[in-house]
Amino acid sequence: MNVDRIREIINRQPNLSTALGMEFISTPDEDMCMATMRVDERNRQPFGFLSGGASLALAENLAGVGSSALCEGKICVGISVSGSHVKAVAEGDTVTAVAHLVQKGRSLHVWTVDITDSAGDLISTVHVTNYIISPKNK
Repeated sequence: MNVDRIREIINRQPNLSTALGMEFISTPDEDMCMATMRVDERNRQPFGFLSGGASLALAENLAGVGSSALCEGKICVGISVSGSHVKAVAEGDTVTAVAHLVQKGRSLHVWTVDITDSAGDLISTVHVTNYIISPKNK
């Protein structure tokens, strides 16, 4: 999935993705996209581990990038995000999120996002549902 157009939009102004250090990556698979995020002072909790909220934010933002790449001219917003965290990641490591499109409807997309550490160990599994909106003409 080519996310170059969406990455350009994201990098135009400060937002949650840029604030937390997310980097979005295109893939050859049309139903999959990826992102990386270094664990640092922007996204760790006070004890030096990746915040579970930052993991959920990474998953929701990545699924939003994927839906936006698939639906040019539409607005894609997360309406449901739920996940399970199974392992801690220490500051200094980099996590990789891989999002797979489970269901692509006209108004809803469902994604499964697996987040792994640099050793390839599963950190979190997250399910994201996006609502696809047609912008109102002004």
